[in-house]
Amino acid sequence: MSERPAGDGMWWWARRRGAALDVVLAVAAAAECAFGAYGLFRVRFDLGTAAVAVAVVLGALAGTTLVVRRRWPALPVLVALVFVPGFFGVILLVVSLYTLAATWEWPTRRARVIGLSSVATVETFGMVLFAMFAPAPQAAPPPDTVPPGWVLVIVSAFVAVGMAVAPVVTGLYVGARRRLVESLRDRAEGLETELTLLAEQARERAWRARVEERTRIAREMHDVVAHRVSLMVVHAAAVERIVPKDPAKAQQSAALIGEVGRQALDELREILGVLRMTEPQEQVEAPVGGLAELPELVEQSRAAGMAVSLTVSGEHRGYVAEAEQTAFRVVQEGLTNAHKHAGGAQVAVLLAYVPNGVRVSVVNDCPGGAALRVALPSGGNGLVGMRERVMALGGMFHAGPEDDGGFRVEAVLPSRLRLAADPLV
Repeated sequence: MSERPAGDGMWWWARRRGAALDVVLAVAAAAECAFGAYGLFRVRFDLGTAAVAVAVVLGALAGTTLVVRRRWPALPVLVALVFVPGFFGVILLVVSLYTLAATWEWPTRRARVIGLSSVATVETFGMVLFAMFAPAPQAAPPPDTVPPGWVLVIVSAFVAVGMAVAPVVTGLYVGARRRLVESLRDRAEGLETELTLLAEQARERAWRARVEERTRIAREMHDVVAHRVSLMVVHAAAVERIVPKDPAKAQQSAALIGEVGRQALDELREILGVLRMTEPQEQVEAPVGGLAELPELVEQSRAAGMAVSLTVSGEHRGYVAEAEQTAFRVVQEGLTNAHKHAGGAQVAVLLAYVPNGVRVSVVNDCPGGAALRVALPSGGNGLVGMRERVMALGGMFHAGPEDDGGFRVEAVLPSRLRLAADPLV
């Protein structure tokens, strides 16, 4: 069985209990109208049987119009206005006026609601007033017991208000309350949809943050492994080559391999320590080298057999840790690429404090000579990572071949990254 979207109802009813209520009201109204028609045409006017039967049937049919009060709310009201002057159809009138006011949109159908309810009020008032001033001859009271005329008018007005105005006011209140509940429900559904979208956006931001963090960690791992392991491979190749000729130098190279390996392990341990941290307050960077450690970095490459020089120019100025780390990584990546692709070439490292910031560069000549070439793996991601680091800090990055066949890796970090305590800022 398929579920109905609006409940378990049928036709214009949303629920079966609504249909049952309308049928019960229609039966009650039909019975009242039928008995009222019989009393009017048989007792009051003493008509024939055929005329009375027709009137009873018409009265019953008039009462049954309450079945369609939810679909066509004006129809029972119009029928009630026809039968009320005959002193019957009260249930039909009250229920139909309530339904009219409760189901029709008040701003758009205001004129119709006011018009029909006004006609019903005037008609009811006239009917009651007529019944009071012109009672049936057989039921006429003695003249001294008849109340004053103004009392009859007030009583008629109260009856008219109770029969015509009260159902309309009640229907307007119920209809307004129903529309308010529906608007609140729609608003709640809208808020729920908005919250769902916000949750999806939060999940997307979290996913992007994880991707960025994985990228950052992969970049750190690459920087550590690529340079340190490259030095270890170069030293191992040198040891293999010079062991028969110079055992002392081979021993020195082996010691350097151990030292570089320990440094690589220390840096990897720091990175993994950051990954294990559970404090979310701030992101902790694994401590890496700064500009002050460039001489040691160059010396390690020189010990591995590279002909490398370091030139420092300008007045030393302090920079934030992230900027110094990025400059250090640029030089480290340049030296690693020289080990991989420019064996035997002259390499020049430049650190220059310029007015617009700090500039670092690694330039190697055209590879050549009789130096041992060591095959080192290359993933091609080092320079891409360096460019991302530098650009993220607002700097400039360049990596490309020189006219003489060499290769240059250069980065310029802006002066706004200087330390706030720097007197030159």
